[in-house]
Amino acid sequence: MSSNLHPMLNVAIKAARAAGAIINRAALDVESVRVSVKQTNDFVTEIDQAAEAAIIETLLTAYPGHGILAEESGSEHGAKDSDFVWIIDPLDGTTNFIHGFPVYCVSIALAVKGKVEQAVVYDPTRNDIFCATKGRGAYMNDRRIRVAKRTRLQECLISTGFPYRPGDKLKSYLNMLGEVMSQCAGVRRPGAAALDLAYVAAGFSDGFFETGLKPWDVAAGSLLVTEAGGLIGNFTGEADFMDHGECVAGNPRIYGQLVTTLGKYSKFAGAGDKATVRQALQDTSSGETVADAPPADKPTLTARKVKTPAVRPDSV
Repeated sequence: MSSNLHPMLNVAIKAARAAGAIINRAALDVESVRVSVKQTNDFVTEIDQAAEAAIIETLLTAYPGHGILAEESGSEHGAKDSDFVWIIDPLDGTTNFIHGFPVYCVSIALAVKGKVEQAVVYDPTRNDIFCATKGRGAYMNDRRIRVAKRTRLQECLISTGFPYRPGDKLKSYLNMLGEVMSQCAGVRRPGAAALDLAYVAAGFSDGFFETGLKPWDVAAGSLLVTEAGGLIGNFTGEADFMDHGECVAGNPRIYGQLVTTLGKYSKFAGAGDKATVRQALQDTSSGETVADAPPADKPTLTARKVKTPAVRPDSV
């Protein structure tokens, strides 16, 4: 990496590499513990915790006065009232990791007074570092990255994540997925949201959407996307999305087109849009597919530049 990086970003990269080394070593042993669900779960929890501990130790050694929000340990480490909060996912893509499917990553972001200012997403399998400092652009290794230039959704490759927890609204999600699939060139489900966002920033995919996300899934990726010239928000296009649990990202034109399609599925959608979705679900259950249903009136959305998303104080 370039030597003129922001000092805090250098520390974050050091922390991500330390976690990546733990994950890569563990990947060599994962086959031997895949005997029972319990053994596998215990093993992954152990790796998650070891990677997170390595990250926190590196960060707090350099910045003992900073706060921490981490997937495994919450905010039990670090200062409780700092304006500087590190948001950490030590291993995003654990299901992939368990199966030896090489798509998982380490995600580290620094929020200052609620705004993400530093970001690192590290892919230990490929040894790729995606990083950004607010106002200084986004990089993959030593190369400046930009979002893809495609402007027509039908030419685009879009990534997503599937809901997997009991109680997730699967039918509604499948309708949403069906709409996007019918409008674009292809949909992918790699399985690690932080890496999906890094790939949007690098132009490897044109857009991304997912529901059920936590701040540590999207904090680092959100800065990568905006610093690479893209937009990120919730399904209705609001920039303050971090704790909304839904996320859409892409270059400004594709972001606008995705929001037009996804907006009615947002939990922040207006009553009329929600009624349209309910009707579509009824039509689907009665055998009529979404593609057959008459298209709802869609509001046109003008994509606009947005501030780097904020983390609300109550979410950190």
